[in-house]
Amino acid sequence: MNKTIPNFATEDEERKFWSESESTEYIDWIQSKNTILPNIKPSTKKISLRLPEIMIDELKLLANKRDIPYQSLLKIFLAEKIDQELHSR
Repeated sequence: MNKTIPNFATEDEERKFWSESESTEYIDWIQSKNTILPNIKPSTKKISLRLPEIMIDELKLLANKRDIPYQSLLKIFLAEKIDQELHSR
């Protein structure tokens, strides 16, 4: 029998609770189901990145051919390379 999950007044209170508790005491993970949450936007973080000017110019040229902003193309290229590296082993 699982313990009852308490009601939380704030997200900080809930975060503290789960950081100190074992979820298997409260949730029967065997009965859990996968779900897709299509409307959740991944959080983003602004970074500063120094690139050679020629690389930026070439990226802008490629992005212009696709009719997308060059920052978006850079994210696409990074995502593809990260996926390739993670799944090539």
